[in-house]
Amino acid sequence: MAASHIFRIMFVNQGKVYEVYARKVGHGDLFGFIEVEELVFGERSSVVLDPAEERIKGEFAGVKRTFLPLHSVLRIDEVKKQGVSKITTLEGGANVSQFPMPLFSPPTGEKK
Repeated sequence: MAASHIFRIMFVNQGKVYEVYARKVGHGDLFGFIEVEELVFGERSSVVLDPAEERIKGEFAGVKRTFLPLHSVLRIDEVKKQGVSKITTLEGGANVSQFPMPLFSPPTGEKK
């Protein structure tokens, strides 16, 4: 039986850092986006609820696959065990956002 892969994906969305776990990560069909499938949330116990994880679980409820812009992804790690998905505030200036940049440089000059 093949080993089960779990990936921890950290990305920035609207001034907050999201940390989610998924079974599949790839470059997908949309240029400039990372494709994340099979999001995994803690199903350890139905008695103890973590409000932070419930918030992110509710935000991604019903999502089969999500596409993250390359410039918003901070890191992707392959981990042995699933951790707790969470949303944290971005440290530093909350009013600062990344300037959009092209992913490739257009060719210069005209060719005939």
